[in-house]
Amino acid sequence: MKKLKAGIVGATGMVGQRFITLIADHPYFELALLAASPSSAGKTYREAVEGRWKMKTDIPQAAAEMTVYNAEDIEEIKKHVDFVFCAVNMPKAETKALEEAYAKAGIPVVSNNSANRGEPDVPMLIPEINYMHTAVIEAQKKRLGTERGFIAVKPNCSIQSYVPALEPLRKYGIKEVNVVTFQAISGAGKTFDTFPQIVDNVIPYIGGEEEKSEKEPLKIWGRIENGVIKNAESPVISAQCIRVPVSDGHLAAVSVKFENKPSLEEIKKAWENYVGEAQRLMLPHAPEKFITYFDEPDRPQTNLDRELYGGMGISVGRLREDSIFDYKFVCLSHNTLRGAAGGAVLCAELLFKQGFLTPAK
Repeated sequence: MKKLKAGIVGATGMVGQRFITLIADHPYFELALLAASPSSAGKTYREAVEGRWKMKTDIPQAAAEMTVYNAEDIEEIKKHVDFVFCAVNMPKAETKALEEAYAKAGIPVVSNNSANRGEPDVPMLIPEINYMHTAVIEAQKKRLGTERGFIAVKPNCSIQSYVPALEPLRKYGIKEVNVVTFQAISGAGKTFDTFPQIVDNVIPYIGGEEEKSEKEPLKIWGRIENGVIKNAESPVISAQCIRVPVSDGHLAAVSVKFENKPSLEEIKKAWENYVGEAQRLMLPHAPEKFITYFDEPDRPQTNLDRELYGGMGISVGRLREDSIFDYKFVCLSHNTLRGAAGGAVLCAELLFKQGFLTPAK
């Protein structure tokens, strides 16, 4: 199979670096181009990230000597790619305009950014849950006036810890959800060296995160009407998002109230038996098992369980009755793998299998 040529826009940041490690040896995609800000353009990638490569492994050889392009030079970039991943660190309005410019130039965009998540004809995908939302892409193309360019996004990193655990339980009628997320510093693009104020500290505020955590699940659970995604009306979600001194991994403490309260065993069985579209299609980055429940009373633990199935699996534990809600439990996901670059790569794999990502003519 001839691989599609993938570009990474925003390649020098932490998420861009993670994209490089994930597609340097991918069965569907070939790393064809790296792009970043004008200050990095013209340098080799190794030069551009000197002193700020944050991955635990070395820079893949396929990327190290590539010349970095200016992310704004879309017409030149178009000559070298079939589609791009986008992980720029820019103001929201500028990011939105840039992604739309790529799409209007005929380049499909699979984005890690939040700028286009609110657009009703832009699918915001967790492939195991709402794979069918890609059906709105054709309407989006008409709005943008494109034949092959479009934008697809993955959700906020925090919701990918608890929305997967709630999905198999929706058949019982989820009415209310209270969630507190304990989020790693890599979610802010930081390490302990660059974020010393987090050491021996907890920061009870992450700008914009609580609104995303309360609203984005409703789009994931929405329905398509007339070429757009209509958000679900329920459940009501209340979120608090807290930054904690952990390198990677977002933990969520969840309490849930149901219309038809299931038993503890019914909940565990629903988690155990859930199989998503990503597993059915055997996508390269799909975890063998989407949701793993731990019976041990002190699991999941961030340090022990964030790398489950290559960082793409969801861990759940501590299921028990709640004195105000019906039940409470704890969830965990790897925020830069499942929650960021890995989730976007999984979305691209789904789009490829569904025929939305194709070779440029």
